[in-house]
Amino acid sequence: MPVDPDNRRRHRTLSTRIVASAGSAAAQARRQTSSDEAAISSWITQHMGARVLTVTRQARWRYAWLVDAERDGEELPLVVRGERGAGIPMQFPLRHEMSLQRVMSEQGIPVPTVYGWIDELPAYVMDRVDGQPGFEGLTTDQRDLLMRDYMGQLARLHRLPLKPFLEAGIQRAATPAGIGSYGIGRFEAVWRAGKNAPNPLLEFVLGWLKRNPVDTKGRESAIVWDSGQLHQKDGQLRAILDVEAGHIGDPMMDLAAPRMRDTVLHFGDFEKLYQEYERAGGFPVDMDAIQLHHIAFALTNELAFRNSLNDPLPESDYMTNLHWCSETNLHAIEALGERLGLELEPPELPAATVTRAATAHDQLVGMLRGIDTDDEYIRYRLRGAFRFARHVQREDEVGVEFTNSDLDDLVPVLGHRPATWQEGDAALEQFVLADGGRHDGQLCQLFYRRQIRHKNTLGPPGSAMVAHHTCQPFPARV
Repeated sequence: MPVDPDNRRRHRTLSTRIVASAGSAAAQARRQTSSDEAAISSWITQHMGARVLTVTRQARWRYAWLVDAERDGEELPLVVRGERGAGIPMQFPLRHEMSLQRVMSEQGIPVPTVYGWIDELPAYVMDRVDGQPGFEGLTTDQRDLLMRDYMGQLARLHRLPLKPFLEAGIQRAATPAGIGSYGIGRFEAVWRAGKNAPNPLLEFVLGWLKRNPVDTKGRESAIVWDSGQLHQKDGQLRAILDVEAGHIGDPMMDLAAPRMRDTVLHFGDFEKLYQEYERAGGFPVDMDAIQLHHIAFALTNELAFRNSLNDPLPESDYMTNLHWCSETNLHAIEALGERLGLELEPPELPAATVTRAATAHDQLVGMLRGIDTDDEYIRYRLRGAFRFARHVQREDEVGVEFTNSDLDDLVPVLGHRPATWQEGDAALEQFVLADGGRHDGQLCQLFYRRQIRHKNTLGPPGSAMVAHHTCQPFPARV
């Protein structure tokens, strides 16, 4: 069948409009970036006596700039780290993050050196550490040696005196009883301050955690909290990175957080890692506390991003945040099911329905896949648009059946079937809040099925957005 030349023209025109729209957003971003770059260059010149060669805004959801400078004839690579964008609030102030990193550096913990604060942005300036995240190119033995060093650095951090951190204003719980929940409490407080829709999953797991608090046994130290982020080069640890959620809390939190990141980076056997931590002088490993912290930590993406996902700003990285939430919500429910001794049962997934919009979705996905550009920011936005299109396409194929299945699941719990998913979420949240733990097992199974369904709307079967990677199991409790 001959190709319709008008259709070709329409395809090219629409593709051009999409790139032009992205280009308009890129132009606006560049105008803002130009002002930011001027502030960065001025500050580095004035406060560090360095000559700025290039300033590059990273194409990502958080404000960060890579700076190449030179001083006294030597290269000076820097990072300028700002706040989250897209209306997503931080759990601890950015100055708190900078202060914690500075004290860690002064106490000999390998973190990037902090140079100072730029009021105009706001942001802080630090060394850009050579190396890479992850373990690509390393043997298993090299990775294990690297992780032994990392666990040793955590042990050193946990044994440092608290006084320098307290003098720098690093936050801690008001009472010993709050040490184990201070970090997750900050996340919850920020979420509740902006809560804009019912969230029965969060209310269920947060309620369970409050009924089953961590017993810290008096442990307290400076902690990274979102641990497991590092740079290495040739198998040598170069720096511990990203202390935005760090504070003074339970050191067992730093042993719990990497369990989720392990699903992507593969740190090794956690029992052996914990042995290395103890051998290096860390606190006695408390597996009960680690398991509870792991459940709590798995909620943090949902707590941090859900309000924005319910009402996103145009510049938000919607699909990245949605993907993170879908993956880690499953980790939370799986970890709770493991704690409760449940065998979680996944739901049956329906075949895709071919709707009237199917051809249009195919056309949009194919078009976005075929567009390319040399502009890094436009490329970043187009990748998000492509993922967005595949998510909406999948919702068109299975969304109605998934919604009906979710509502059907509520009948044994509520005694009736709500008419809409909005009514269902509100009714389920009210049930959870009033339940007080009487139906924990039943609700855990219900939320597992709901999360599996939701995960399977993010893209076509077999896509990276739909893939789920389970965490290493905990040893059997005695």
